[in-house]
Amino acid sequence: MKVNYVCTKCGKVEDVTTRAPKCECGGLWKLQYELPEFDEALIDKDEWSIFRYRAFMPLADETWKSVTMGEGMTPIVPFDEDLMLKMDYFMPTLSFKDRGAAVLISHCKSIGVTDVVQDSSGNAGNSVAAYCGRVGINCEIFVPEGTSPKKIDMIRAHGAKANVVPGSRDHCADVCRAKVTEEGKYYANHVYNPFFYEGTKTYIYEIYEQLHRIPRNIFIPLGNGTLFLGGVFGLEHLVASGVIPEMPNVIAIQSEHCAPFAEAKRQGLKVPAAVTPEPTLAEGIAIGQPMRGVEILEKIYKYDMEIVEIPEETILPARAALAAKGIYCEHTTAGNYAAYLKYCELHGRTPDSLITMCGAGLKSDH
Repeated sequence: MKVNYVCTKCGKVEDVTTRAPKCECGGLWKLQYELPEFDEALIDKDEWSIFRYRAFMPLADETWKSVTMGEGMTPIVPFDEDLMLKMDYFMPTLSFKDRGAAVLISHCKSIGVTDVVQDSSGNAGNSVAAYCGRVGINCEIFVPEGTSPKKIDMIRAHGAKANVVPGSRDHCADVCRAKVTEEGKYYANHVYNPFFYEGTKTYIYEIYEQLHRIPRNIFIPLGNGTLFLGGVFGLEHLVASGVIPEMPNVIAIQSEHCAPFAEAKRQGLKVPAAVTPEPTLAEGIAIGQPMRGVEILEKIYKYDMEIVEIPEETILPARAALAAKGIYCEHTTAGNYAAYLKYCELHGRTPDSLITMCGAGLKSDH
C-alpha cells in the first residue's frame, strides 16, 4: 500500500518518513492512500486488538505486533432502553486514546524514531508514554497545570518525563511545539499526526462489528477532534463501501465554558470562533484553539451536525448517576452523558443513542 502525507493547506505531497510535524506552509498533514472497501471478510478475527482492522490501515509493516497491548475490542453496554455506552476506558491506559497511540507509535517505531515529545491534557500523553515505554522510545510529555495528578503519575511510571506547564491547555501546546522547533524532536501528537486518526476510526468499525449496524444517534466529544475526526472517517468509509445507507445523526459535544465550534456554527464561520476558555471539569475537551478546526467544521457543515454544549453544573450529577449504575468515569466522560441529557431536554426522547465512556474515573479524582 503506497502511503503519502498531503498538506491540507497547499496540497504538497511528502513521504510519511519525514520528521516534519507539518508542511512548510503551516498546513497539517493528512494521509493519502487507497482504502479498500470495508468488508467483514477482511477483518482478522483471530487478532484481539484494533489491528484486526489493519486491512483498512496504512501500515508499512508488522511493527504493530511489538506495540499492541490489546487495545480496543471494548464492550457496548446498555444503560437504559434508549442509550448504549461504548466502554472505551477498558483500555491498557484507561482511555480511548490508546486506539490512536498504538497506531502512531507503530508508525514511529517502523520509521526509526527514537525520541518523541507530545502535549496533552493527560490521557493522550499517558497513552503515548505507555506505548513508547513498551518499544523503547524516549518520551517527554507536556501537560497544563491542573491536570489530574494521577495522570501525571501514570506518565512518569511509564518512564516518560512529564513537564507541568503553567497556564492554559493551548499555552502548554505552544511550549511543547517550541521544543519541537528548537530541538527537532519528533512530534508524536494526537492532533498533528494523521496516523493517530487511523486508530480512532476503529471505534466505528468495532461498533458496526458488534451491533451489525450503526446506531441512529452517535454523540462524540469534541475538543481537538481526535475521536470526532476518526469517527467521521470511519463512518464515511462505511457509507462509501455501501455497508450503511447514510451517515447517522452525529452530535458533537463541547463544554459551555469552551465551545469554539458551537460558537463558529452560530456565527456561520469557517474557522473556530475566538473564545476565552473558562475553567471546566471537562478538561479533556477544553481546547480553545483546535488546530484541525477548519477540517472539523467542514465535516460539521457537510453533514449538518448539531453541537450540544455541556452545562457545567450538570457534570458532577451526571457522573454520580453513571456511578450509581456501576459506571465510574472521569469528569470529561461524564460530560458526554450530561450532553446527551441536555440534547434530550432540547429534542425530546432520543432512542437508539450511543455515547463513549472515554476515560476511567480513577484518573480524575482530584
